Amino acid sequence: MATQLSNVEKELEKILPEDVINALQSGYKVFQGEADQLDDLIKHSGVLLKKASQRFTTTQLILGIAGVAVIAIIAAKKAVDAASNDDEASYDSHKKDAAHTSAKTA
Repeated sequence: MATQLSNVEKELEKILPEDVINALQSGYKVFQGEADQLDDLIKHSGVLLKKASQRFTTTQLILGIAGVAVIAIIAAKKAVDAASNDDEASYDSHKKDAAHTSAKTA
């Protein structure tokens, strides 16, 4: 029994820091708009998920994926808010410039 357990442990692929880094880098690049990195994201995430599924229970995997999803939702919300704030600032600046220009011509 003990030898079977040690054989199973040897067969399990360890989750390396490189696996996590590759998945995060690919995700960041896709988030930044580099659509050509989507294939890399899927590949790296698949490798990470395969290794994690060998190590963790189903409940642990579900909770881990839910945690990652929550973080992704928060990051996307902040990115949308930042983009809308930039648009509003640009619009307000343009509006002030237009008012200033029209005041000069009048």
